[in-house]
Amino acid sequence: MQAMPWIVTFGPLHDDESWEPVVCGPYERAHALSLAETVVADENLLAVVEPVYPHASVEEIQAAINESIQAAQEAEEMEAEELAAEALEVAELTAEDGEGEVDISLESNEDEVPVVEATPPPSPDEIRAGFVRIANRIATA
Repeated sequence: MQAMPWIVTFGPLHDDESWEPVVCGPYERAHALSLAETVVADENLLAVVEPVYPHASVEEIQAAINESIQAAQEAEEMEAEELAAEALEVAELTAEDGEGEVDISLESNEDEVPVVEATPPPSPDEIRAGFVRIANRIATA
């Protein structure tokens, strides 16, 4: 998968911003990661780096979509099971302590953005050389 071409989608970090994400690429994986890190380092942006699969038929695309939907459903089910197990564990511990009420709150602080040190971005010549390597891989796939 790492040999595939990669794209970077830059978008708003918060839901209250409304502008269309910008999709860039294709790049080699290392270049995509470095560019994403560099662009978001001092900005309030979200960057998603993902591989591009050169599907050559409608059937391949539909199969990939179905696989993605299935994986998302399985992940949701696993998360729900984990949350239920966590709630049960807290309830059991609370009951053992003799407390009558159980208050389970699953809070997340979405405003906290991890600090990421950007690597130096590739030069335009390095990116162009990557384009050539990607085009050659796609042509032989």
